[in-house]
Amino acid sequence: MRLTYPFSAIVGQERMKRALILNAINSQIGGVLIRGERGTAKSTAARALAALLPSLEVVQGCPFSCDPDRPDLFCDECRARLAQNGQLPTEHRPTPFVDLPVSATEDRVVGTLDIEKAIQRGERHFEPGILAAANRGVLYVDEVNLLDDHVVDLLLDSAAMGVNVVEREGISFQHPARFVLVGSMNPEEGDLRPQLLDRFAHAVDVVGLTNAGQRVDVLRRRIYFEQDPEGFSDSYAEAEEDLAERIMSARARYSLVKYTDKDMYTIAALTSSFKVDGHRADIVILRTARAHAAYEGRLQINDRDILVAAELALPHRMKKQPFQDSVLNPDQIQANMRQARAEAEQNVSEENETMEAQGAAASDEKKA
Repeated sequence: MRLTYPFSAIVGQERMKRALILNAINSQIGGVLIRGERGTAKSTAARALAALLPSLEVVQGCPFSCDPDRPDLFCDECRARLAQNGQLPTEHRPTPFVDLPVSATEDRVVGTLDIEKAIQRGERHFEPGILAAANRGVLYVDEVNLLDDHVVDLLLDSAAMGVNVVEREGISFQHPARFVLVGSMNPEEGDLRPQLLDRFAHAVDVVGLTNAGQRVDVLRRRIYFEQDPEGFSDSYAEAEEDLAERIMSARARYSLVKYTDKDMYTIAALTSSFKVDGHRADIVILRTARAHAAYEGRLQINDRDILVAAELALPHRMKKQPFQDSVLNPDQIQANMRQARAEAEQNVSEENETMEAQGAAASDEKKA
């Protein structure tokens, strides 16, 4: 069995690793687009993330890896089996990693319904596709900019909704499709259309390491891994277990993480200050901030969580001027963040004063 390079052994590329971890905590954040030159550990990081995650408890025999603890997310087959048998046996499987080929067709991605069986035998037979195989795992799309736009749309829709619905000739079938979507591309080979780019929650630009010491670390670790993959993996086993446990704890904590009206005003003022189109960025930043707080073991988001989220959610949504390579830098985000927080505090204070005045007026009316 071929061993996967450990996630915690990847040198540098901290922003890329952070984006992957946060999406692993909550796959509904919406996926990661990794843009960069060849040989910058894009595919290595995606594979390592899936290998890092613990095995899944699934409904036995289910091709969609349905979660036995979430009957509300069952596929149609598991719902029918549960109604007939009252309970379903379970088994454990490794977290899936699915590599989507650039040549993939729509039927290969979403699956197909066998119309002939439906008409001749009255049976609803569904042939699972790539989305079925990726459920509760990691779906990796290399060279996503070369994939057919329609197929990219299907992937992004499924990642956002968490369900795949296939309908043909009045017959439909649905199954859960919750996965961490990771796309990678080399900008030299062309970019994604802005409409598709915006659909990725996070975008990270990666470049080759320029520090000689870090490059030596990459060489040492890679040679060690190639010569003795088991020994190399064993040397990072403890770090991998700690990171996996931290991700799973953050998953359990995520729904408990709170945020205030002031936090929402801050996010809205921040995205507005950068003139970002639509509201997707606001939602992504809030979800990401909650995941980051959960990862750090907190139950309340703070300014740092929002700042980390903005650095991942905003750069690819900014409007570029001609011949402009970069439209966003950390200093600019921090400056706008301070201004956004000041505006939020003022707005919340004004709202509270208005509510207090309305409450006092209502009290006076009752007394009168």
